[in-house]
Amino acid sequence: MFRLFGIIYALAGPTLAGIIITAALTMNKFDTMTMIYSAAIGFVVAVPIAWIIAKQINENA
Repeated sequence: MFRLFGIIYALAGPTLAGIIITAALTMNKFDTMTMIYSAAIGFVVAVPIAWIIAKQINENA
């Protein structure tokens, strides 16, 4: 399951980071620290999401 988690995380992490960075740019937050925090939050939030998705796929396969 850890291998599946890694694959899903590799897709979900950058996707969520990009979404949150886009949201920050939409709110006119153009400073560097906001971009770093947004990317970090995206990668951290992706961990439980990837774990839950990998668990569901593993149980239903």
